[in-house]
Amino acid sequence: MPPEVIHSASFVEDAVSIILASARQAIAERGIFRVSLSGGRTPAPIYSRWAASAGDLPWDRVQITFGDERCVPPDDEQSNYLMARRTLLDTVPIPEGNVFRIRGEIAPADAAAEYDARLAQVASRFGEPRYQHDLLLLGMGPDGHTASLFPGTEALAEQTRNVVSNFVPKLNAWRVTFTYPLLNAARHVCFLLEGPDKKPIVDQILAGQGNYPSEGVKPTDGQLTWLLGT
Repeated sequence: MPPEVIHSASFVEDAVSIILASARQAIAERGIFRVSLSGGRTPAPIYSRWAASAGDLPWDRVQITFGDERCVPPDDEQSNYLMARRTLLDTVPIPEGNVFRIRGEIAPADAAAEYDARLAQVASRFGEPRYQHDLLLLGMGPDGHTASLFPGTEALAEQTRNVVSNFVPKLNAWRVTFTYPLLNAARHVCFLLEGPDKKPIVDQILAGQGNYPSEGVKPTDGQLTWLLGT
């Protein structure tokens, strides 16, 4: 199906509406809501509002993953997990075992393999060939990267593994990231982008005229949404 593009004047509220609608539908249909969180600055107020607006959401039926992680300990200010913990996880009654943290404090390849194995174990219990998120939240950088799929990096070519370590030369740093096969297995992928600076890149991607990593996100049998804050 073609991507849905939403130009939002109420960005945080609309993002939370998408999350809660996805959660209620997934729990009603399958008994569990599997959602992947994005890092960076943009989602922080969304996660805070989600926590405050969740109402009677059964948090014991929510399973949280992370689309990528910096190779730092969980209490490091650069950690995507720490941001999510502060804005969401510490403020809602979600069981600790329902939050799948990427262990950024260990060797990148080990962290990726460990996370890949954990997702594969859950997928096996569900009878899935690959872990399938109900909702996968993504951001996009000014170079068109998403998760930690940066231009020119090796992870862009991965076709088998769900999670890999990825060296980013421009940052001189390792990251752990989801790959296209896992991203594109999701039932719904939603890009959360705020501000006018991303619009030219989004326009190129939607026209099929760019060459950005974000263009590789095309759910095989799911929905793609671009939520664009004005």
